[in-house]
Amino acid sequence: MSVNRFSLLLLASALSTGCSTFSTPTADPLESQKVTVATGDEDLKNAVESGKASDAASDDPLDEAIAPELQATARDARERLDNPKQQADDDAEKERDLWNRLRQGFALNHDVDNERVRDQLNWYASHPKYINRVVDRGSRYLHYILNETEKRGLPAEFALLPVVESAFDPFAYSHGRAAGIWQFIPSTGKYFGLTQSWWHDDRRDIIAATDAALRYLERLTERFDGDYTLALAAYNSGGGTVSSAMRRNRKANRATDFWSLQLPRETRHYVPKLIALAKIFDKPEAYGITLPPMKDTPYFEVVETGSQLDLAQAAELAGVDIDEIYLLNPSYNRWATNPDGPHRLLVPVEKAEGFRTALANFPVDQRVSWQNYSVRSGDSLITIARKFNTTPSVIQQVNKLNSDLIRIGQRLLIPSASRGSDAYALSAAQRLERKQERKRDGNKVRYTVRRGDTFWDIAREHRVSVREVAAWNGMAPGDPLIPGKELVIWSKTSQPTVVASNSARGKAMVRKVGYRVRKGDSLYAIANRFSVNVNDIASWNDLNKSRYLQPGQSLVLYVDIRNSP
Repeated sequence: MSVNRFSLLLLASALSTGCSTFSTPTADPLESQKVTVATGDEDLKNAVESGKASDAASDDPLDEAIAPELQATARDARERLDNPKQQADDDAEKERDLWNRLRQGFALNHDVDNERVRDQLNWYASHPKYINRVVDRGSRYLHYILNETEKRGLPAEFALLPVVESAFDPFAYSHGRAAGIWQFIPSTGKYFGLTQSWWHDDRRDIIAATDAALRYLERLTERFDGDYTLALAAYNSGGGTVSSAMRRNRKANRATDFWSLQLPRETRHYVPKLIALAKIFDKPEAYGITLPPMKDTPYFEVVETGSQLDLAQAAELAGVDIDEIYLLNPSYNRWATNPDGPHRLLVPVEKAEGFRTALANFPVDQRVSWQNYSVRSGDSLITIARKFNTTPSVIQQVNKLNSDLIRIGQRLLIPSASRGSDAYALSAAQRLERKQERKRDGNKVRYTVRRGDTFWDIAREHRVSVREVAAWNGMAPGDPLIPGKELVIWSKTSQPTVVASNSARGKAMVRKVGYRVRKGDSLYAIANRFSVNVNDIASWNDLNKSRYLQPGQSLVLYVDIRNSP
């Protein structure tokens, strides 16, 4: 989730020029000053904040005078004395265990004495269910990621970074428009060759996104002279942010290591989270956590398909559940692979050879179902595409149309799913439908986006936050609102009404502006000054309302300049 860090600019000049933003993003993410707020596991975070997630594990008592790290050693020694043959068998098994391989590659300093690390460590240690959850999710991907990390000579701790970024949720999507287990925002993803289309999103592709993330980390490590903590901080907040903090410290004759820098709050906790996780995975017994066994063998293989393939057909040919196909290939938004390639699928390793054989014997013309459609009066490529759950460009491409003009009686070939929509439960459309149907507080309203609509207008009309409207509809506040798109809103108004007309909105002069917090400022004071809502300010800036604002802190505001000072 990314939040723009704005340069010190005068609010008055922004209002006079009518600009919609204070910063122009650089093309090179190495120079970025954007903070990426890791998605993590929001449900668990909310449970922790509400005090409902207390599930600390217990174990056989050891001498409490022994430090946690030494307790594991003491337990291990006791087991060796009690059962030497069993211990020998266990040692042999460890050699084939992925956790042991992971530990051997650790290179960060786990002994750093810092309160931020201790806080994160205490949280993870007291919530073993969280660890179990991310291990379960990551079990499909971790062997591959660790392999790729080792190939590049990077610390094995980097293989755990998706835990911090997304809790290993392959479909994670943040309010800052970051997607996938590595949480790439669109601009950074594009820079590293991660393309997006109606059919797919490479930011969620396990192979492509892992390669991009590790290349990014390699470049950042080189930029910061091999300092992994600075590289990690830059992965989160941008190389420009870290370099600026280092320059400030040099001018003040202060140290320039990560722990001495004044960085955004999210970044200051980002590296400690990873170190705390590494400590947990290094010596889980010391913290009352038992990691499930994980063999040091690949979970999946790459199978070349040669052409577009219906994912339901793929699941049947591979002999696996279709959800498994989506979890291993989360980049696919729809019911089939991308017609433009790459033509490959990841399948469980034990199913790969059978899938190759079945695919070789399966007729190419049956890999995707086709509808032979006759154009009727009133049809357009848009209406036909909606009817068959595809896009006008796909119809044009398949039928070699040079324009969007069609005539009555014209025959069109249209690719279509071989099963009903319910069969593709993890497709983008089905995930969105489940999200929209989930019961929330308020009155449920279905709203069709019109030209000129903004999240801010819709949210204000229904007395909810911008982030809530976006989250309920699987979007980020920065995503474009396309006319005709249907939104679900859980309105807080007693009698939900239609959002203000476009003509009325046209009179509003809403601008995105930057504001630098001054001494004595509060969220309430700023909201009152610019005639906006406190909850909206918190949503726009990913703020915890219970925390104090810091002088010099940069905020994003969406204000109607007619009501602003």
